[in-house]
Amino acid sequence: MPATYRAAVIGHTGRGNYGHGLDTVWQRLDNVEIVGVADPDPAGLKAAQERLETSAGYPSYHQMLRETEPDVVSICPRWLDQHQEMLIACARAGVRGVYCEKPLCRSLAEADVMVDAAQATGMKVAVAHQTRYSPKLTQVRELIESGKIGRPLEFRARGKEDRRGGGEDLWVLGTHVLNLTHYFGGEPSWCSAHVFQGDQPIHQGHVQDGSEGIGPLAGDRLHALYGLNGGAVASFNSVRHQNTNPSRFGLMIYGSEGIIAMNTGYLPHVSWLPDGSWTPARTQAQWIPVSSQGPGQPEILEDGGLHAGNRLACTDLIRAIEDEREPEASLLEARVAVEMIAGVFESHRQNRPVSIPLQQRDNPLSLLPTMSEQGSTY
Repeated sequence: MPATYRAAVIGHTGRGNYGHGLDTVWQRLDNVEIVGVADPDPAGLKAAQERLETSAGYPSYHQMLRETEPDVVSICPRWLDQHQEMLIACARAGVRGVYCEKPLCRSLAEADVMVDAAQATGMKVAVAHQTRYSPKLTQVRELIESGKIGRPLEFRARGKEDRRGGGEDLWVLGTHVLNLTHYFGGEPSWCSAHVFQGDQPIHQGHVQDGSEGIGPLAGDRLHALYGLNGGAVASFNSVRHQNTNPSRFGLMIYGSEGIIAMNTGYLPHVSWLPDGSWTPARTQAQWIPVSSQGPGQPEILEDGGLHAGNRLACTDLIRAIEDEREPEASLLEARVAVEMIAGVFESHRQNRPVSIPLQQRDNPLSLLPTMSEQGSTY
């Protein structure tokens, strides 16, 4: 194994740029050398070269992959319509590991192609669900597995519910909390959901191209319920323009003996309520802060934000390459998050609960009925 890994960066100024620090993360790892950056925008490419301190700039990532032969690559753009093509190019170029911005892609059909491409070459792929690398997650899992909240009964997730509330919130931010739900609660087995535009169930006339390359998108309010194979249920809800400060974006885990509340990030706010009635005003139970050292313990780490999460993710990606295992926040788990997102729109389209994995792999919004056709089912 090489002592130093060759890293390349794929960005696209004006179409997702460089994500949330997925380009500069390699500068924070001692055993990584940045050998090139690609960006079709000349000004953006020049700025990236200066930022990454490399003279190797390319207008085409295909050319960069061919000429630099990197070991690891960051797929940085936030615009997810480019991720499939970029990941396939990495696999064909013999790249050993990819760190990809979220959301993963626009449909399950795209996710399936990405998984097949990576598995065909053994390329390891980590997705930027940075909370998965938080040192606090060990404490959350310990609270669950030790029985401190009893049997997990319900997982409640919400988006930021700002101007993106509804469908866009589900795609852009829901991927984080649905990934956490999957991690703590187990595989999803079904989804039942409804999506609305105003007070009207969405139909074909509501579908538009979403921002940031999301593809077909609709809905300013949605309500989804999932069954998890661990026996609990999970929900995701989002309503446009109902955001608060601080945000309620995050995950609540309700158990028979208590509650865990958390948001997202490298050092998310985590609290534990040892109260099975879920009504502390009645029981006088107190919320207990949870640090990386445990419940009620002082936090000894500094919050490095997304950069700290990226660093841990890429460190784990390199170890996954060396150990021949999946990264912690893997491509396979990111596909499950896409499955849970697509399940919302597929359940709405069929007006019934749907089983997961979904049989329908295309974007369900491309198959929505018209208002007149929908009227017979709603």
